[in-house]
Amino acid sequence: MLGFINKSADQSAAIDRVREWVRQRFDLGDEAAILVAEVACAVPGCPPLETAIAFWCNERRHHYKVFKPVRDVTEDDLPPRWFMGALAVPDDFECDCC
Repeated sequence: MLGFINKSADQSAAIDRVREWVRQRFDLGDEAAILVAEVACAVPGCPPLETAIAFWCNERRHHYKVFKPVRDVTEDDLPPRWFMGALAVPDDFECDCC
């Protein structure tokens, strides 16, 4: 089970910070849609809080997770720019995170 949690001002600031890092890391324009969300997971083996990140570029969805709360995410937790192609998901891919 996944669910969005915590909507405090600090949480919003952390989400905005990570969103801006993603925009810079992958050289995304202002028009690019970027989703950053902290989600809770009750699936065995899943960390209790993780950060789901998705963005759309060239009409393709890209996504990944950082296995820590959004407030703990650092710029070093983002994949390198050259890894962007590996983050793209096929058109028929489905998941509950983003």
